[in-house]
Amino acid sequence: MDAFATITQRRMTGGLRIDKIDGKNIHIDPGPGALVRTYQFGLTPLKLDAVMVSHSHTDHYTDAEVLIEAMTKGMTRKKGTVVGSKSVIEGYKQWGPCISKYHLSKPDISILGVNETAKLGKIKIKGTKTIHGDPTAVGFKLKVKNFSISYTADTEYFEDLHKYHSGADVLIASVIRPRNEKIRGHMSTHDFAKLVDEVSPRLAIMTHLGMKMVVNDAKKEADSVKEQTGVNTFAAYDGMKINLDQFMPKQETLDSFR
Repeated sequence: MDAFATITQRRMTGGLRIDKIDGKNIHIDPGPGALVRTYQFGLTPLKLDAVMVSHSHTDHYTDAEVLIEAMTKGMTRKKGTVVGSKSVIEGYKQWGPCISKYHLSKPDISILGVNETAKLGKIKIKGTKTIHGDPTAVGFKLKVKNFSISYTADTEYFEDLHKYHSGADVLIASVIRPRNEKIRGHMSTHDFAKLVDEVSPRLAIMTHLGMKMVVNDAKKEADSVKEQTGVNTFAAYDGMKINLDQFMPKQETLDSFR
């Protein structure tokens, strides 16, 4: 892991929010600073419906418990859902658990393995395969009606990775290194371009950028992916907000058949 981006906070590590998807607000991988950054960017953890944690590395789970406290109104209500890998919820060998039994006592709990599913209202959540340091780590594919968002979490590129994210309208991936620089358990820009080409989403987002990506030109790296694939691609920056409505498939009407 390129840990220095987390330690130095050259790039904020609070994870990401998906709001108002079928009326639900979801915080994914709330690493160090998630609570403070939530307020900094004009949101509130009190309106969360779910906290999702992909694996048991500190830059992905550190603020999970305090967000759960917010979601459950200070642990006074049975409210919300926590979705996580086996290591996050139960622990696996030397990994985890990352959330205390106390904090798991109020929300509904779903442990996801590869291709296992959970429900959040009408949203179907499927665990996707990763190759990473935590062997139980999963990505998340969220689908509601005819719209889907896929998040690779931390993983290196492998031949069948695209199969777990096929059909995604929005593809979000952890891309640590620029160009074709290799680091075990993670993707480079070169890897991500291959994945985007195979999945063909409407929108591709590079996040979890490592120090080499941050100090170089992350936007240029994203532009290179767009040039290679034709897919609109962004390198995430601190506080970035994207309205996903424009990437949702249009509902066909009778006018289409006239």
